[in-house]
Amino acid sequence: MGVFDKLGQAFGASKEINIEEYMGSAEMEDVDVLNEPADMYIKPVAVMGEDDVKLIESELDKKNILLLNMEEINKRPNTRNNILSALKKYVEKINGDIAAIDSTRVIVTPAKVKIIKRKKESK
Repeated sequence: MGVFDKLGQAFGASKEINIEEYMGSAEMEDVDVLNEPADMYIKPVAVMGEDDVKLIESELDKKNILLLNMEEINKRPNTRNNILSALKKYVEKINGDIAAIDSTRVIVTPAKVKIIKRKKESK
């Protein structure tokens, strides 16, 4: 009998719990058990379609910085342009920022976070 079994019995839990399944569940997705909660997170998002715009806007409202993977959506230039246009309008409205890192990656920031878009010269 393991530690979790003994704890479960002590608290009257009779149902067995698969810890790995629980930690991989959707409700644990945003839980960081090793660190205290942060004010802001940097989150990767693989953009697959125009439905992802609402998700991105929601994350920006939560003050998160997003690294967008545009690789899949680059195969559909019209859809990509519509998504980028919608995001540009939204970040202007909230006083955020958006910039391309390269041909497949875009960074989007929430309100009051700006991106320096010119490269600094090395000496």
